[in-house]
Amino acid sequence: MARKKESEKSTRASAAEQKVMGLRPETREQPITETLETNFMPYAMSVIVSRAIPEIDGFKPSHRKLLYTMYKMGLLSGGRTKSANIVGQTMRLNPHGDAAIYDTMVRLSQGYEALLTPFVDSKGNFGKVYSRDMAYAAPRYTEAKLSPICAELFRDIDKDAVDMPDNYDGTMKEPALLPTSFPNVLVSSNLGIAVGMASNICGFNLTEVCETAIALLRDPEHDILSTLPGPDFSTGGNILVEPDTLREIYRTGRGSIKIRARYRYVPKENIIEIYEIPYTTAVEIIIDKVAELVKAGKLKEINDMRDETDRNGLKLALDLKRGTDPDKLMQKLFRMTPLQDSFGCNFNILIDGYPRVCGVGEIFTEWNRWREECIRRRVRFDLGKKQEKLHLLYGLREILLDIDRAISIIRETEMEDEVVPNLMAGFGIDEIQADYVAEIRLRNINREYILNRLKECESLEKDIADLEDILQKPKRVQKIIISELEAVIKKYPSPRKSLLLYDFAEDDGGSEDESDAYAVSLFLSREGYFKKITPQSLRMSSEQRYKENDGPMQRFETDSNAEMLIFTDRQQVYKCRASDFADTKASVLGTYLPTALKMDEGESVVSLVLPGDYSGSVLFFFQNGKCARVPLSAYATKTNRKRLTAAYSDASPLMRVLSLGEERDIAAFSNDGRALVFNSALLTDKPTRNTQGVQLLSITGKRSLSGAEFLADTAIRSDRDYRARTLPKAGAILKDIDRGEEQLNLLESEQKDS
Repeated sequence: MARKKESEKSTRASAAEQKVMGLRPETREQPITETLETNFMPYAMSVIVSRAIPEIDGFKPSHRKLLYTMYKMGLLSGGRTKSANIVGQTMRLNPHGDAAIYDTMVRLSQGYEALLTPFVDSKGNFGKVYSRDMAYAAPRYTEAKLSPICAELFRDIDKDAVDMPDNYDGTMKEPALLPTSFPNVLVSSNLGIAVGMASNICGFNLTEVCETAIALLRDPEHDILSTLPGPDFSTGGNILVEPDTLREIYRTGRGSIKIRARYRYVPKENIIEIYEIPYTTAVEIIIDKVAELVKAGKLKEINDMRDETDRNGLKLALDLKRGTDPDKLMQKLFRMTPLQDSFGCNFNILIDGYPRVCGVGEIFTEWNRWREECIRRRVRFDLGKKQEKLHLLYGLREILLDIDRAISIIRETEMEDEVVPNLMAGFGIDEIQADYVAEIRLRNINREYILNRLKECESLEKDIADLEDILQKPKRVQKIIISELEAVIKKYPSPRKSLLLYDFAEDDGGSEDESDAYAVSLFLSREGYFKKITPQSLRMSSEQRYKENDGPMQRFETDSNAEMLIFTDRQQVYKCRASDFADTKASVLGTYLPTALKMDEGESVVSLVLPGDYSGSVLFFFQNGKCARVPLSAYATKTNRKRLTAAYSDASPLMRVLSLGEERDIAAFSNDGRALVFNSALLTDKPTRNTQGVQLLSITGKRSLSGAEFLADTAIRSDRDYRARTLPKAGAILKDIDRGEEQLNLLESEQKDS
């Protein structure tokens, strides 16, 4: 052993010397299994057992430490105190930061509304569980105390009902569990994410849980669904669930339930008021999603959405367009927004220190077993106290039968230390009894006192016999639990907040949206006539009809929900969707856009652009030889605006508009027969819509830019002679072989001659 210790000292000294000298100490290879066992597994078990997973009392350690601290501070019956004071005191049990402790208090508070049965009576701004952005006030501003129902959590805590281990530094005791007199593990919703496992327990109604616990104690074969019809959430809402699905969740502890918002329609104002939302979402998430759908054109029935939440509670107001069916719109919103959401149940709790996924029936069984043990421990504590007192009274009774002799012994004893031994020897009692007798005051040695003590002995004997009988008869323990549960039901009435809908097949999801996307072809003529034609219609008849002197300008293959940007010659852009126009045929003229979009008098269409997700750019080619590259995001708006002004520069007439998704080669043409080929990468995005752009063509004399196209769409066969590496350039005269229109004219004349 001595040699081994010397070897270890030598090794430590060698490592220290190497560290001082700047040398790296020798390392040894460690198997991954050993690393997991010595490093990872203790951490994982600590998170599972001591942090994330609730125990049979329904609390995590952080909840339990906070509530016990408040109990010891006298906040069960006293007035409120500053939350900062509570947080500071809790740090004696919970060695975490004050922010984490305060977060725990907020979640347990009445003001936050996360729990059906809150345990903290709060005053001040504690935020709301249904709001993502409504922040709670700092702990120096808020006040709190324990809610009255916490008396059911600490009823037997001073009677050895639960274990009281040392806190983290051994300076005080704390409860391992709270002896809750009702199954709080099912009443309080809980979410915990540990290492390799998680827990997600939905809340149930307090009254229904207590009634179910009573029924199971009386009849273990009781049908749980008859008294516990389903979960209950603090934010209310409608729960959509089939009875068979609930039975499976109750049996396995796993499953999913749907929660739907509740609403009312106000005909006078033509608005929908949403006043309860799913527990799993927040008002800001709902508003953001609705705004996104309105912007995408998938919700045309809504004019505006407002958050009108106030001191009276949550309220989201939807302004409807005239003629909108509110019920049909809500069915659509349930499908497309978090106004209908799912809650995934995972009833994973700690049973005797081990995590276990339990069904509802199993949780009741485990809670009953644990609660029976709490009752027995409380009875044993009361029994011990009464037995101790009866033992003292038995000794007193022996003395009181011959009080004169006792007085004589005490009077004749010379030393004070010999009084107790002399009484023990004179009456045959033990030291505890003799010491108790010796402390009796002289004024109490009277007939009344003697008779009362003798009667008290009889009462204690009956009480002790009753307590011993309770310990011997499990049925009596169960009766005590039932009586306490009945008292909870009577003292803390809990009306249900969530409405259960078992038969919801007819309105679950509703019919498909009429504006669901389908493939279409879009056509725009030079005069501004627009057509939306389905592929089936095009296959039947593809010959397009146009007015005299009109013809095709643009064609797109897209879907019926595509968003469109209509640029006009007045530097304006109109935003609409293909779904705003009815399907038509190639044989009709189509919809005249200036009229349909209510354009200004004399205003005409220049180009149609499909922005998609607004990730590309728009190229504007002006007569003065300049080109402006504007990101499509400059035309994206958060509100549902139909028209944007100053869509492009008015410094020079607009000659061509091209929509650019990725970098491509472009050919620009001048009125004197020149062409300039360049890559769009030479142009950079400008942040403002009405930018004048950069000089593309060198303009001299009467030369001007006459048009532009993507190189692939032109007749240019070889772009080498027209290619520009830098801008601006004058361009090169088009060769005959690259003049698409001259070749076409030549072909047509040859056909006539033949």
